[in-house]
Amino acid sequence: MSMPYEEVTQNGSLKDSTNGMAELEEFDFSTLPDKPRNLNIERQSSFDERSLTSPIPPFGSDVFHRFSDHFDGLLSPKRSGFTTPRSPLGEPHPMVSEAWESLRHSLVYFRGQPVGTIAASDSSDEKLNYDQVFVRDFVPSALAFLMNGEPEIVRNFILKTLRLQSWEKKIDRFQLAEGVMPASFKVLHDPVRNTETLMADFGETAIGRVAPVDSGFWWIFLLRAYTKSTGDSSLAEMPECQKGMRLILSLCLSEGFDTFPTLLCADGCSMIDRRMGVYGYPIEIQALFFMALRCALLLLKQDAEGKEFMERIVKRLHALSYHMRSYFWLDLKQLNDIYRYKTEEYSHTAVNKFNVIPDSLPEWIFDFMPIHGGYFIGNVGPSNMDFRWFCLGNCIAILSSLATPEQAAKIMDLIESRWGELVGEMPLKVCYPAIEGHEWRIVTGCDPKNTRWSYHNGGSWPVLLWLLTAACIKTGRPQIARRAIELAEAKLSKDGWPEYYDGKLGRFVGKQARKNQTWSIAGYLVAKMMLEDPSHLGMVAIEEDKQMKPVLRRSLSF
Repeated sequence: MSMPYEEVTQNGSLKDSTNGMAELEEFDFSTLPDKPRNLNIERQSSFDERSLTSPIPPFGSDVFHRFSDHFDGLLSPKRSGFTTPRSPLGEPHPMVSEAWESLRHSLVYFRGQPVGTIAASDSSDEKLNYDQVFVRDFVPSALAFLMNGEPEIVRNFILKTLRLQSWEKKIDRFQLAEGVMPASFKVLHDPVRNTETLMADFGETAIGRVAPVDSGFWWIFLLRAYTKSTGDSSLAEMPECQKGMRLILSLCLSEGFDTFPTLLCADGCSMIDRRMGVYGYPIEIQALFFMALRCALLLLKQDAEGKEFMERIVKRLHALSYHMRSYFWLDLKQLNDIYRYKTEEYSHTAVNKFNVIPDSLPEWIFDFMPIHGGYFIGNVGPSNMDFRWFCLGNCIAILSSLATPEQAAKIMDLIESRWGELVGEMPLKVCYPAIEGHEWRIVTGCDPKNTRWSYHNGGSWPVLLWLLTAACIKTGRPQIARRAIELAEAKLSKDGWPEYYDGKLGRFVGKQARKNQTWSIAGYLVAKMMLEDPSHLGMVAIEEDKQMKPVLRRSLSF
């Protein structure tokens, strides 16, 4: 017998079901297939080949180049080894079966159906919010289940978070925009009333009370991954999903005072969810924004509303790619140009357009930058360039083709050249280098969790392994991923699958790291399955549109 259920707001009051979309009971789930439909290769191939250059991109445009034939083959919805996928060497690694057991143990059920995975299953410490289902945390779990031929949980998650998006969202009497996706949700069981209740968090209980900007982008990414993996477009074509995408896009494509195509963001609005000096235009959000726009362009229906958004997306993609490739990209030549910048330049002829003072260049950057290599820096704004390396933003830049093929190759060159600094003994640095001393006190507000080489301040996060592996496969460098996975296998399971590691080399389990961290487990599984079967890359990567001309600047020695 299934439990009745209710949905409540964060303050505990019952939600008015007359607001927003229809209640879940009124969804016509009969229209959704119980199992993924058989893949139509011709239809699915055209699904990801809309050109970015026409106002309403037609189906069938050829936008793939180097991997065009290969990517058409990346669509088969097949298992990757059932519950214990095999390693590239043919025999399953002992950690694989352990990881699958832990991942399944983390499943969260609502009305008898799996709807996500909790952040961590660490019973040795206070749970805080680690017993919730986070949108960003669930991404590697979702990919693992999709790669293993189990899409049902991903479909349930997509529909459940979509339903939560329609909630009325108020924080301290201020109402958030309709399109904001929750950062997380939890299922509350009431055995007395025999009910199950969903409670969502849109930032009102988060550190710093910041709403998540990345949740909506990850949601669109997962919708595309589900469609790509299963070959089933009926979920994305549901009116509710189409509306959900349009609400997210309305938020990030809205016009305002900003003169840049990038998104202006607060500290704490993404994976780095505490004050870390990434306010402004952080690379993680810009890369995810670009990825979400490209995914949405492939998912939106070509009806009247869809075409309007597609036109806006195409314009924004061109502007965003130009801006990011021009001003966020750094290699040795560009570094030397900045070193010789003149300041106080005006008019359209200015070279130093952001009035960056050369004396603000940090000392470490001169030794860090290799002869062959480059990366997208952390932030660019008026008189500000954050030269820190951020892993997630650079990997997503590769997977979304925000990075040109030449830039993607240089990012991989940098990782190889600076292996000790960026990978060390446990993959992978969330950012490099750490901030410390007086700068740490000013930037983090003396945050005791973000001390030097810990947590988001230069800590090492195993979950980033899947992003590195996907980027390696796309750039033709699988040996880099294999080397990183071997490092993780040497200690990740023995240490209890911690959330993060501390120290310059990532040698120590993080001082406040939770054990049995679900996305550490899922990130490892996704990396292993992608190495075993590179065709899985198709659900997380998008090839470059050949008609999108890369920016040719003197700093890019192509």
